Amino acid sequence: MGRAAEMTGTTPGFLRALGDQGLITPLRSEGGHRRYSRYQLRIAMRARDLVDQGTAIDAACRIVILEDQLEEALRINDELRRSQQGQAPDADT
Repeated sequence: MGRAAEMTGTTPGFLRALGDQGLITPLRSEGGHRRYSRYQLRIAMRARDLVDQGTAIDAACRIVILEDQLEEALRINDELRRSQQGQAPDADT
């Protein structure tokens, strides 16, 4: 956890708080140490940026979750749009 905190410019307590808020859930090593993915570290850094700007940690976590959901929805929308471009228009009109 110390290494992850160092990499993200946060503290272990901040990373634990993100876990308490449900923003990130690290895996555990056999020795019980928290192991964070690169994606989770990016999420933690985004939350840290928001908190540094004065956003409360619970609000920062919610913002990051919503941003992530929006990005996924836009990706899915783009995929659907591309798949429909190859289909003929409906003959119902």
